[in-house]
Amino acid sequence: MRVFINFLFFLLLSIVSCKDHSMKIQKKGLFAIIETDKGNLIIELFPEVAPKTVQNFVRLSKEGFYNGVVFHRVIPNFMAQTGDPTGTGSGGPGYQFEDEINADALGLDKLKISESPYYEQYLMLLVVQRLKIQDQNEFNLKRMQVEREIQKLKDLSVKEVLEQLGYKYKSNLNSISGKKGSVGMANAGPNTNGSQFFINQVDTPHLNGLHTFFGQLFEESFPILDKIIASGDRQSKIIKITIVENQY
Repeated sequence: MRVFINFLFFLLLSIVSCKDHSMKIQKKGLFAIIETDKGNLIIELFPEVAPKTVQNFVRLSKEGFYNGVVFHRVIPNFMAQTGDPTGTGSGGPGYQFEDEINADALGLDKLKISESPYYEQYLMLLVVQRLKIQDQNEFNLKRMQVEREIQKLKDLSVKEVLEQLGYKYKSNLNSISGKKGSVGMANAGPNTNGSQFFINQVDTPHLNGLHTFFGQLFEESFPILDKIIASGDRQSKIIKITIVENQY
């Protein structure tokens, strides 16, 4: 009988806790309350921006996938990354899915690759791929060819260069730029999303077109994010994530 009473107590406590969370969010929409050992991170989710990404995040959260998972990679003045159950940065849910990015909505179709220092490395990467350069020695030997190829490609847009590197974009999405508090999917290149995500501590325009952004941290949660980042790698963890949907 005592076990049953204890069960009812914790069930009631859980229900009250969920109600408390929804009462704190006084706006219509879909939200995630990430309870951590440093405090709560409250995030607004944007299913209209990245529907499959949000659906994946919500499902994993409800299944308890993120419970106990550490923030394995934190970089001051950049971001905090989590979502890997192994805590190593190489783990995930056992599957991968495609990016949800509209390069046109981010202005990458109008931005020349030669006019953006953020993306210069991707122009060089494309040149290396085109010339099939395997190592630094071969790069040095083909330096003149590299320079000629750069001149050929310098007027391409950022979108065109990234597409040639394997990124695929969707014109029907309302993609958002990476800014302070943006929540984005971590990946290992084009279309390698799984469960890992990061929260920006600062604006990250250099990640536009490369990562799917699908949420925004509430202003009141920034002190908690700062604590997590100040603590260092693997020094903070998620307790659980509660999904709240407000219809009003």
